[in-house]
Amino acid sequence: MSLALQKIEFAPDVADQVYRRLLDAICNGSLAPAARLTQEELAASLEVSRQPVIQALRMLKRDGFVIDAGKRGVMVAPLDADHITQLYAVRGVLDGLAARQAAEARVPIDRTQMEHGRRIASGDGVGPMIDADLQFHQSVYAASGNPLIAASADTHWRHIRRAMGAVLRAEGMRGAIWDEHEAILEAIAAGRADHAEKLARDHCEAAGQRLAAFVAVHIRSA
Repeated sequence: MSLALQKIEFAPDVADQVYRRLLDAICNGSLAPAARLTQEELAASLEVSRQPVIQALRMLKRDGFVIDAGKRGVMVAPLDADHITQLYAVRGVLDGLAARQAAEARVPIDRTQMEHGRRIASGDGVGPMIDADLQFHQSVYAASGNPLIAASADTHWRHIRRAMGAVLRAEGMRGAIWDEHEAILEAIAAGRADHAEKLARDHCEAAGQRLAAFVAVHIRSA
C-alpha cells in the first residue's frame, strides 16, 4: 500500500499529530475501511519513529476507528450501518436540545453561513461540504449557551464525518440539507423552541437514515 500522507515535523505532541493525520486519512477515504495498518509503513510515510505511531494507533483503537486484525495487526474499522443509526440517535437528542435552548435564549446566529453552505454544496469538494455542515451545527451548539453539548457531540462528529464523506464521494446529499438548516435557523430566530427542537431532531434522524441505508447497501463488504 502506497500512502501519500503529508510529512510531520517533530514536536512534543507528535503522537497527537500522527493521530490527527491518520484520522483525517480515515475520514476522507485515503485509508479505506478494512485497510491494513502497519507501524513500520506508517512511521516511514510520516517520517516519525514507531513510538508515536503506536500511541496514535492505540488512540484510534480506543475511539473505534481501527480494530484488531489478528495476526495482521490492526486495520481501519469497517463502516457499520447500525453504528451510524446509533450515533445519529444520540446526536439527534443533542442537536434538539441545542436548538431548543438557542431558541429560548433568542440568540442570533450568523445567517451568512447559509449562503456559504449552499455555495459549497454546489461544488465538488467533499471536505469543504462536511466542514460547512459541521460549522452550522457548531453555531447552534454555541448559541445554546451549553458548552457540554458541543463537547458531547465532538466524538460522534468524528465518526459522522467519516460516514458523510463516504456518501458524498459516491452520490452527494446537498441542497436539501441546507434547506433543513435554514428552517432550523428560522425557528430559532423566531423563538419557537418546540419547533426548533423538532426540526433539529428530524434533520438528524433523516440524515442518519440516509447514511445508514447507503452504508448497508454499498459498503456492506468493507
